[in-house]
This record gives sequence, structure tokens and C-alpha cells, in this order.
Amino acid sequence: MALPLLGWLFALGVVAHNAEEAWLLPSWPLRPRFRRMAVGAGAFRFAAAVLSFVALLAAWLASAGGAHSLGAYFIAGYAAAMLLNVLVPHVAATVALRAYAPGTATALLCNLPLGGWLVYRSLAERWIEPSVFAVSGPLTALGVAILGASLIRLGNRYAAAWHRRSPRRSMH
Repeated sequence: MALPLLGWLFALGVVAHNAEEAWLLPSWPLRPRFRRMAVGAGAFRFAAAVLSFVALLAAWLASAGGAHSLGAYFIAGYAAAMLLNVLVPHVAATVALRAYAPGTATALLCNLPLGGWLVYRSLAERWIEPSVFAVSGPLTALGVAILGASLIRLGNRYAAAWHRRSPRRSMH
């Protein structure tokens, strides 16, 4: 399988993962000690949609740019971020809480194999240079994490402003 196709499959796996989280996370019952970390459904869905778009953009940039392009490093770094995301929070939360954490299935079935295969093949086939990826991979992973947190914060701010402006509606 060609690396650009693998990049697209990885990006579609990220979309599936984000869709699972957007569907299940807002109704996930949090234990009392985790309630302060709860995220509004709209804010989370906004962040998931934008991060899905960014994954698709990374796949397109890698396909268009080819080996050693900014896109090749971007998609490999995004894959590294999603590999970390498999462990923290998904597997860690599932084990610690002894309950299924939303996103764990797609993290294990999509992000782990596709992301791992993408990083491995990108390095093995010299689509990316190991010395450059040693810097760009962690920086991209950090950037994705910061972007996600920023999008949630922005979504929460927008939701709070929206609720202040609109008349109160029944929650039923």
C-alpha cells in the first residue's frame, strides 16, 4: 500500500475516533472526582470536528507534497500524537475507572494500528528523516494537544456567550 493511501486511511481512522468520542463522551457518566474536568458537548464536538478536518488536511498535504514535505512530517507527527492518545487518556481511563472510556475502541482498532504503521513505514521508507522527525514529531503532537485544548476552551466560551444571549430553554 502506498504511503499516501495509508495517510488517508489513518486520517479516516481519526475521523471515526473523533466521531465515536463526540457521540459517546457527552453522555458518559463521570465519577464525582472527575466532574471538574467535564467538557460541554457542543465544545467537545466543535473541537472533534476541527481536529478531524486537520487530520484530513494533513493527509492531503502529505499526498500532495510527497516524501520529505511538510505534509509528510505533519501526518507522521499527527500519527504520533494519536498513538500517545491511545494510552492517555483512553486505555489509562478505561483501566483506572474500570469502565469503558469513549473512544477506546476506535483508538485501539484504528489509531494504534494505522498510526503505528504510518510512522513505521514513513521512517523505514525514508519518507521522513529520523533526525527531523525526532523534533517535528513531538512538536506536532504537542501542537495537536494544544489545538485540541484551545478549541475546547473556545467552544466553551462560545457556548457560555450563546447561553447568556438566548432565552432559557427547558432541558426536557
